[in-house]
Amino acid sequence: MKKIVLMGNPNVGKSVVFSRLTGANVIASNYPGTTVDFYEGSMRLEGEHVKIIDAPGTYSLKPTNKAEEVSASLFEDADIIINVVDATNLERNLYLTLEILEREKPTVIALNLWDETKHLGIEIDYKKLEEMLGVPVVPTVALTGEGIKELVERLKEAKKVEFPRLSEDEKWVKIGKIIKEVEAIKHHHHTLRERLSDITIKPVTGIPIAIIIVAFSFFVVRIIGEGLITYVLDPLFDAYYPVATGISNFLGSGIIHDILIGTLIDGKIDYMQSMGLLTTGLYVPFGAVLPYIISFYFTLSLLEDSGYLPRLATLVDNIFHKLGMHGHGIVPVFLGFGCNVPGVLSSRALETRKQRFISATLTAISVPCMAQTAMIFGILGPYGMRYVAMVYATLFAVFIIAGLLLNKFVKGESPEIFLDIPPYRRPSMKAIAKKTWMRIRWFLEDAIPWLFLGVLLVNILYAIGFLQWLGNVFSPITSGWLGLPDESTTALLIGFLRKDLAVGMLLPLGMKPMQLVIATTILAIYFPCIATFAVMLKELGIKDLMKSVAIMIATALIVGGAMRGVLLGF
Repeated sequence: MKKIVLMGNPNVGKSVVFSRLTGANVIASNYPGTTVDFYEGSMRLEGEHVKIIDAPGTYSLKPTNKAEEVSASLFEDADIIINVVDATNLERNLYLTLEILEREKPTVIALNLWDETKHLGIEIDYKKLEEMLGVPVVPTVALTGEGIKELVERLKEAKKVEFPRLSEDEKWVKIGKIIKEVEAIKHHHHTLRERLSDITIKPVTGIPIAIIIVAFSFFVVRIIGEGLITYVLDPLFDAYYPVATGISNFLGSGIIHDILIGTLIDGKIDYMQSMGLLTTGLYVPFGAVLPYIISFYFTLSLLEDSGYLPRLATLVDNIFHKLGMHGHGIVPVFLGFGCNVPGVLSSRALETRKQRFISATLTAISVPCMAQTAMIFGILGPYGMRYVAMVYATLFAVFIIAGLLLNKFVKGESPEIFLDIPPYRRPSMKAIAKKTWMRIRWFLEDAIPWLFLGVLLVNILYAIGFLQWLGNVFSPITSGWLGLPDESTTALLIGFLRKDLAVGMLLPLGMKPMQLVIATTILAIYFPCIATFAVMLKELGIKDLMKSVAIMIATALIVGGAMRGVLLGF
């Protein structure tokens, strides 16, 4: 099957062009040997199916990080290149264009964001540009679909051109000559969008605005998540309840019942506390966690596609440098709030081993995923939001203090950030829906099996008495140092397999609110769930993983003891 690869700088609307070309049938893939995502779809071209690949954004075919390495490899395998260019920043984008043409791949150029050139007073003679480059150039507005039909029709004109190999300096000289020939800029007044861009990037105004936007984003996540639970998921599980009860009655008591249905609470199935594979094992991932996953990734996609996330990365750059990273470190944090697994995976975009180690470790110990967040709100919310706030304030303090210490003691470099700030753009709801669905599908395909495995292992270990024995071994630490009941030890141990289940197991123990604050905070800090643990092993290697684990255990014990002293007293 013929391969058409979309290449372009970051933030040029390449993914929206991809969405227009491929429709709904899209697969998110990892490039072999890496954890860098790219997207594949298909379309019909002149009666035959062709594969469309959306390569990660890159500034050059000479890669400086893993994402750019993947783009360069996908370029080599391509039959046709669609070079998506930001028409509002033609000079910068043409460097990659010249590199592509030098390699003599059949190419078509999509001059995207064509509508914004008019708003900015930029005039481009795209026919003259086509003549100078020797390949088809098509103005497009991917958001509205303008020019996409012509782009597809002109793919058959894609051709190799004999383009001289130039040095870097010679390329910039060539670009300067092209710009002089094809582009003219007229005076224009600052638009409202540009003024908004200015005030959200300047620290004095940008930081307060960022706090408001982030707070509002999580408010939206909560409202949408709770709405999905109340009006969609809970009614579905209410309809499923008679089926689960029937299976429970059929099985009777015994180890099979304990594994599949779990423990009956007051003679009835309790979706949060029964801990069976067909009860809690289904309800927690689908009924309690999935709604928040949907709402979180929808909100995150809005922030990404509107152009706000790069501004946030720039605003926090100074802070993250003190923590051993740079502004891009905000991306693993945001993704980690949805699920720690993609959070840890996204640390791969950071340049050095030191940055990746710090990012993955901080994500694992101080960024609660949506599964944990749902459980924390479910357990502490009824007692008042101040108890929830205590947990998050502690985790925030851990993130900052641990980051400062890791930056000081972990050897390595933390280079500066080089980040494009795209203009604000109206997001495409179709592209957002597709991006949200791809991330949800990843959760369903990759995370759910781990969740079921966790429930199964917990139930088997509980049924044979192993967890109770292990709980007795560690109970002196739990009760003596942390001030928690001996019975909570089992829940804390289960946290390695399923943190969300572990938080749920704290409910029947009758703990005071302050004890629940300590227990949920420790669960958030120590070992990540088994899925995140597996990804950290792959990303960091066994040596760095063991260092990270030692940091987690030490942090959990220190923070837990300190909280016990402050909240309960010794």
